[in-house]
Amino acid sequence: MTTSTAVREARWAAAPAAAGAIRRRRLPFSAWHLLLAPLSLGFALPLLWLLLSSVMSNAEINRFPPALWPRGIDLGGYRYVLGNAMFPRWFANSLIVAGTAVASNLLLGALGGYAFARMRFAGSRLLLGLMLATMVIPFQLTMIPTFLVMKELGLIDTLGALIVPSLVTPFAVFLFRQFFLALPREIEEAAWIDGCSRLRVLFSIVMPLARPALATVAVLTFLATWNDLSWPLIAINHDTQYTLQLGLTTFQGLHHTRWSAVMAGNLITVTPVLLAFLLAQKTFIQSLTSSGLKG
Repeated sequence: MTTSTAVREARWAAAPAAAGAIRRRRLPFSAWHLLLAPLSLGFALPLLWLLLSSVMSNAEINRFPPALWPRGIDLGGYRYVLGNAMFPRWFANSLIVAGTAVASNLLLGALGGYAFARMRFAGSRLLLGLMLATMVIPFQLTMIPTFLVMKELGLIDTLGALIVPSLVTPFAVFLFRQFFLALPREIEEAAWIDGCSRLRVLFSIVMPLARPALATVAVLTFLATWNDLSWPLIAINHDTQYTLQLGLTTFQGLHHTRWSAVMAGNLITVTPVLLAFLLAQKTFIQSLTSSGLKG
């Protein structure tokens, strides 16, 4: 190979890197942002419209064509919602149900996931397969059996009917299992040599390392239980036991002309979910990228 040929090949090899450096100098950000920014704006538009509608008057909301921007800030919808005597009770009920479901899924899901990841017993793979198979069963097929079980337990029309079916989910067990499989066994073996039991190893060593999985399970469980409407609609009859979603549905039906109050109530409902996701965003993404590949 001559010297001139070697020089040409080196230039060809360096051409892509040089082109990338030129693009970086022209754009102070990734080119993907040109696509992702409009998409993110599209996803944010419903939330923005919800915010704007909550501070509009009923006349502005009902006007055709609808107003895109409020003439002034009208807090009548918020005063109407917060002045409703049952609204704080519905909010507290939702917090109780969602908080209990999150805590139980973190505890029971971690125990189940650790057992499937580290312990080998007769029928473990079959049991894991059966558990995962339940994830593809629609809720509509299990709704009536669940209702009958809750009725036999005497939990219908109580918050217990909403809490018990959500104490642990197959998704939580599976996600913890996948995360624990990615952890090196040497960390736990050193603790076993020192005489630690499995439970102590789990809670003292493994769980502090599983913060991404904990955050993911907590956010998804909170989101599912907080926004659940179909099951409370079946299991709860008395308005004192309503969750926020169920209460807002009946509120909207009774006061269908006060759309500003409906929008204000929906915005209050969405706010805890957004805060939970934003607080756990980094660990949420880290868990999805680190625990979903190893089987």
